[in-house]
Amino acid sequence: MNLEIKKDLASNWFKILQDAICDDISKFEKNKFKFKSTTWKRSNEKDEGGGEYRILKNGKVFEKVGVNFSEVYGKFPKKFQKNIPGAQKDPRFWASGISVVMHMKNPLIPAMHFNTRYIVTTQDWFGGGMDVTPSKIDKTEKKEFHNILKNTCNRHNKNYYKKYKKWCDEYFYLPHRKEPRGIGGIFFDYKENNFEKDFKFVRDVGVTFQLIFNKIIEKKIKKKWTSKDKEIQYIKRGRYTEFNLLYDRGTKFGLQTGGNTEGILMSLPPTAKWK
Repeated sequence: MNLEIKKDLASNWFKILQDAICDDISKFEKNKFKFKSTTWKRSNEKDEGGGEYRILKNGKVFEKVGVNFSEVYGKFPKKFQKNIPGAQKDPRFWASGISVVMHMKNPLIPAMHFNTRYIVTTQDWFGGGMDVTPSKIDKTEKKEFHNILKNTCNRHNKNYYKKYKKWCDEYFYLPHRKEPRGIGGIFFDYKENNFEKDFKFVRDVGVTFQLIFNKIIEKKIKKKWTSKDKEIQYIKRGRYTEFNLLYDRGTKFGLQTGGNTEGILMSLPPTAKWK
């Protein structure tokens, strides 16, 4: 398949998914709270692409949620070239993706994160994943979440779930706290075996995230919570912030390659506490 067609297919899917996820979020907010949409360019001097991030704050359900789409291209800085597959041969790149971070008003509903991306250098590959970070672990919710992920993975390859769950557990871990960020999920990168098969898997992961966040929110949206529950959530958000600023590769990569700062830092919670 022609590489330009691959790029179009991937970026168009990420844009469609951005719209679909925002529609679901707006329905939960009964269309009373609106997304603020911001378009941005990677460079003001030359055409290097850009994107659109949409943020909704202080809703009835979502305290803060960001849904970011990007399609950027250019050259990797020298310090990055040795760490990016295919970039040592040629520093030019193209990348598109979608990232979603949800921080909920009700502390009994977990924070949720999802992203998928397609990157092109002299090689091309998909990456992404999703994870859930509750303030308090709900064993039933955790089991259902992982069962859905396992079923999705199994539709494509029986080895995916075990492999990508392990990768997620290792990635979303705070070494200085000696604790995981949340209850895990799946994480994958450098999928370059077969575009058609990999793209089908990536689309399925996106639809699965839609299913999961709708299911979790619908189940807990009316549950009563206390100020103590909220305090626990604030502390957990502090851990979330620590991970994103200290360890998250996407945050570091975006900030160091000229990405949009507001869009990149949309993952940070609106309020967090430390003690």
